[in-house]
Amino acid sequence: MSVAETIDNATMSRDEETQIMTAIEKWLERDVRPVVKKYDHADEYPFPIVEQMKEMGLFGAIVHPAYGGLGMSAQTYSRVVIKISEVWMALTGIFNSHLIMATLVQRFGTEDQKKRFLPRFSTGELRGGLGLTEPDAGTDLQGIRTRADKKGDHYVVNGSKTWISNGIHGSAYAVLVKTDPAAEPKHKGMTFFIMEKDKGFTVSRKLEKLGYHSIDSAELVFSDYKVPAANLVGGVEGQGFYQAAGGLEIGRINVAARGVGLASASLKDAVRYSQVRKTFGKPICQHQAIQLKLGDMATKVEAARLLVESAARAYDRGERCDMEAGMAKLFASEAAVECSLEAMRIHGGYGYSKEFDVERYFRDAPLMCIGEGTNEIQRIIIARQMVARNPV
Repeated sequence: MSVAETIDNATMSRDEETQIMTAIEKWLERDVRPVVKKYDHADEYPFPIVEQMKEMGLFGAIVHPAYGGLGMSAQTYSRVVIKISEVWMALTGIFNSHLIMATLVQRFGTEDQKKRFLPRFSTGELRGGLGLTEPDAGTDLQGIRTRADKKGDHYVVNGSKTWISNGIHGSAYAVLVKTDPAAEPKHKGMTFFIMEKDKGFTVSRKLEKLGYHSIDSAELVFSDYKVPAANLVGGVEGQGFYQAAGGLEIGRINVAARGVGLASASLKDAVRYSQVRKTFGKPICQHQAIQLKLGDMATKVEAARLLVESAARAYDRGERCDMEAGMAKLFASEAAVECSLEAMRIHGGYGYSKEFDVERYFRDAPLMCIGEGTNEIQRIIIARQMVARNPV
């Protein structure tokens, strides 16, 4: 049974979630785990696996069933991301950036835009991601320079974006641009468009990375690119900054869930290895030094998991959850880095070998501290929300 066949309405029961998780676990063990090293070491895009993800409905995971999606809650979605990330974190990036784009349309798009785009997003016919970062503007979104000028029934776009996930193999992107560069404050002049690849829209190069292999990160260049005015998300200029904040909540929950998956995989591998590796006549898990490491790792994994659950529940209730998502993302990503390093140390020289998965966890984990807003920014968001929610 495919994942898509296990749900046919907007309310998912516990049994349906169990069926989905079982189907994903079987798929991971049968089709993914045996080929992870092959794709990761070659930094090769996993076309066959992406096709399987399309068939399973993962590109429409959180899209409402009315538009062909699975209609997963954020809680179910985060559990799926954790499970996949335990085997291969990069796969979750292929559909996460895509689903942030879908979330923008689902939450803020016009009814026409929902009907035109969401069914095609759900099937993976249109697949892509989010175009925010520029060479001189990452965390500071108000500093973007890509510009869209209205010309009748379309806009002409000029500028560039960088570090865009799915930039090479994707076909559509939610791109943040300036429609009014003179606006004050600056965020009021920012607007999202859904842009499909066409004349004037090119990919300049693939960006090489330390980890997070097999998912393409690229530079996108717009040179007199024409996008229909009908593709302006929500139909009103100047809403882009607000929409980005709403879309990034689910993105940060995803990144936090990825952190839990990486930390959990690191812990499981460390526990397993510590029982078979012997020194001084006994398994190293019996040495107090190793026990201290495992105890800390296990506690961090469980704490990170609970923070993700808390953020996902707030999201599902329709509450503002930038603080909760920020806390989850901050803690889980740092836990991933710390647990991957400890797992490498527990494995000794083998942890540094490409024959073991531990070295991949170690390469992949730092991205979680940077992607979807740096952890430094998360701390500021958390602090500001704490003050705002607790006025004197």
